[in-house]
Amino acid sequence: MQRRLTLTLATLMMMFPQIVETIYSPALTHIADGFHVSAEAAAQTLSCYFFAFAFGVVVWGRLCDVIGRRPTILAGLALYLLASIIAIFSTGFTLLLAARVLAAFGAAVGSVGTQTAIRDRFDGYELARVFSVMGIAMAVSPAVGVLSGALLTHYWGYQGVFAGLAALAALLLAYAAWRLPETRPAQVVKSSFFGTLGRMAKDGDIWRSAWLVALFNVCMFSYYQLAPFRFEALGIPPQWFGYTGLVLAAGVGIGAAINKFLIARKWLFTPLLMLACVLALVGGGLVFLLEDKLWFVLPMMLVVMAYGIAIPNILARALRNYKDCMGTAGAILGLMYYLMLAAGLVMAGVAQRPGIVLMASSACALLLAWTLVRGENRAACALNPTRQSVAGSPPPASPRR
Repeated sequence: MQRRLTLTLATLMMMFPQIVETIYSPALTHIADGFHVSAEAAAQTLSCYFFAFAFGVVVWGRLCDVIGRRPTILAGLALYLLASIIAIFSTGFTLLLAARVLAAFGAAVGSVGTQTAIRDRFDGYELARVFSVMGIAMAVSPAVGVLSGALLTHYWGYQGVFAGLAALAALLLAYAAWRLPETRPAQVVKSSFFGTLGRMAKDGDIWRSAWLVALFNVCMFSYYQLAPFRFEALGIPPQWFGYTGLVLAAGVGIGAAINKFLIARKWLFTPLLMLACVLALVGGGLVFLLEDKLWFVLPMMLVVMAYGIAIPNILARALRNYKDCMGTAGAILGLMYYLMLAAGLVMAGVAQRPGIVLMASSACALLLAWTLVRGENRAACALNPTRQSVAGSPPPASPRR
């Protein structure tokens, strides 16, 4: 059978890590009650998840180059299915935590494996366009995850959530086994992991990309980490938290649609990034002001709009200089930003203040974006006007006489 990587399959696999994480969020308060642990301890399961996810990205990304994209993705999905089954029958918090770590390790293949396969097929402007189209579809994933998680938790408790996760993994595994092709180029170089690591560690643009991805994800996932307990403190029924996923999905969708619109009009990376950072900072400030009221959900739309604009462009651009070792480079980049994300969520779980977390993260992202602007300006002054600047912006216009 002739297989081809379709946008539908790629989008489903990219949505998978987001859905399986957000579907779990409504169960956090039930887990805290069921296992007799504090809200902080229950929230830190999310941090542990991303630490394990980070190392999963490294392993699966490396395997993408060594054994191929298809067998790697299928193995990761199978591992996630096994971990979800273990979680269903967990009788203690430690075993549940171990199952979540194993699940995170497996789920990481949905991120690095899929992105590697997409980068195998697309390049340059077309790659940015594909990521922007997928961003619109991925806007649905938080709503699907949170709303499904709220319903499963309401009727069957946290065990129902883990049963739903196992069913989802089984369906995606079957579909991928049927339709997923091998996209690894015949001439791929099985580069040294440590050689690629050393090369990327000296690349300032890679560090900037990793921090930006991590900061925008902290803005997104800190809501799913902290909002269930904020709703409980306000005396709002847990299922209402599920409905907020629709609001946030609308925000991500609007952001992704704006991104697609602006890319079609040839907007470049830097102005898109600056727009996203300003939106996130304004949204974070409004969340801080409305933190003790249900209305804090509404300015979160600005934050997730920023996510929908920023993330597709950062990911599409990040590894443009690593075509010779895409799987390994993607693994290392993923390790970097998921470790940063996990550390950020640890601090968010301790703070338990969504507004402060959002403002701090978006302010740091804006500072990084400003360093990129300054770097482009310096490069434009130093380079011959007939050449493009570092970040792909057009050459400066000749002065008028």
